[in-house]
Order: sequence, then structure tokens, then C-alpha cells
Amino acid sequence: MDQTTSWGILAALAALIGGFLWEGGHWEGLVEKTALLIVFGGTFAAVAISFPASRLRQIPESLKTAFRPAALETTTRIDELVELATIARREGVLSLEDKLVDHPDPFIQSGLQIVVDGTDHELSRQILEFEIDAIEQRMENQAKVFESAGGYAPTMGIIGTVMGLIHVLSNLADPGSLGSAIAVAFTATLYGVASANILYLPIASKIRIRAAETVQFTEMMLEGILAIQAGENPALIRKKLTAFMQTEKLSFVRKKEESEDGAETQPAQPKRA
Repeated sequence: MDQTTSWGILAALAALIGGFLWEGGHWEGLVEKTALLIVFGGTFAAVAISFPASRLRQIPESLKTAFRPAALETTTRIDELVELATIARREGVLSLEDKLVDHPDPFIQSGLQIVVDGTDHELSRQILEFEIDAIEQRMENQAKVFESAGGYAPTMGIIGTVMGLIHVLSNLADPGSLGSAIAVAFTATLYGVASANILYLPIASKIRIRAAETVQFTEMMLEGILAIQAGENPALIRKKLTAFMQTEKLSFVRKKEESEDGAETQPAQPKRA
């Protein structure tokens, strides 16, 4: 379990609810069944309209990625690739065929099959890069579902609030109940904004980070497989893959910092008339 995701959500809820209660609010004031139905039901419906059923069926896998990411055992995988390179140099690449069936990683299975089949080096790279692109695109599609929900939820909250205010204004005969009725109406806005910024958008961001880590890890395996195909020295392969992971990690951090700096220094764009 990814502790940052689960504890982050709990900490955000504790901060919001704790702050509300600290100011003298009542717990019952945060629970409004109608607002829950409008915001969460409306958000789910909007997402269902926006995406095909095949994309929606990936939601459980997306949540698993955010809350329980796959273990990327870099050192173990490098050791395996070096061992495969040693076997290939000693016994030939055809000897790797016995390693295909039992290997748990489908990408390495696919790559070794390409090597055993004697595929051209450039064509092998192209095929495996297509597989990496497919992995990246699949995870990006998962993130877009939650990003979309994060955009719809605040709007659904506003719709719920407007509907509540319509109900309030249609019952002006009882002025004493207006205060509590308006408070209930604004609960929908709270649900919409809070769910977007505590659940949907952070989960989308976490999935994209997992995608970057997975792509980096898979690209490392790609370089190892191509090095095995080229018959490179196993010791040099180990150095190359280790250096590759370190370089890619630094590059990812640098790009992230540049993106954040650019967002901070970018001047505000004038509104169009």
C-alpha cells in the first residue's frame, strides 16, 4: 500500500473536518444526502458520458495503481538481464528460449522472443518502443478519467447549490428556516470542490507519476534486451543499465523542476473580451 496516497487523503479530510468543527460547526452540518447524490452521482454520470465503457472498466486498475503501485525492482531486473546476457554469450541467443515461459515480466518475454527469432536490431527497438508507448498511453488514459472527474465535480457542486437555492427562494414564507436551508444548499459546493481537490485530481497526478516510473523502468529493460541482442559484455551491460536509471531519474527531476518554475514565472494572460 502506498502510504502517501492513503494518509494524504486522510490528512486532508481531517484538516477540513477538524477546521470546520473547531470553528463551532456541527458534524451533522457536513452530511447532506441530497448533495451527495447530486455531486457524486452527477460526476459519475458525466464521466460515464465522456468515456467509453472499456475505459471505465479500467477504474479499479487505476485505483490499484494509485494506492498500491507495482514494485519496480530495478536491482533485481538488472541482475536478471546481466544473467541472461551471460547465458547468451556462452550458449548463444537460442538458449534464451527456455527462459521465456517462466519469466513473470511480459515485456521481457516479448523482448527475448524477438531476440530469439533473430529480428533486426532496429526493428526490435521499434517494436519494443511501440509496446512502451502503449503502456504509457494506457496509464495516461487512466489518469484522464480522474482528471475529468476533477473538472466535473465542482460544477456539479454549483448545480446542487443552485438547485438548493431555488428550493429556498420558493419557500420564503418561513424566514426563520432560511439560514439553515442556505447552509444545506452550499454543502453541495463543498462536496464538489473538496472531492475534486482531495480525490480526483491528486489520484490523476499520482497515476501520471506511476506512469513515468513505469516507462523509465521499461526503457531500462529495453536497453538491456537490445544489449543482449548485440552480444555486449555482461559487465558493461550492468554499468550501462545502472547509469541509465540514474540519468533518467535526474532527467525526470530536472524536467519537473523546470515545469514548476515555468508555471510560477509565466505571466497571467489577459482575458479575452
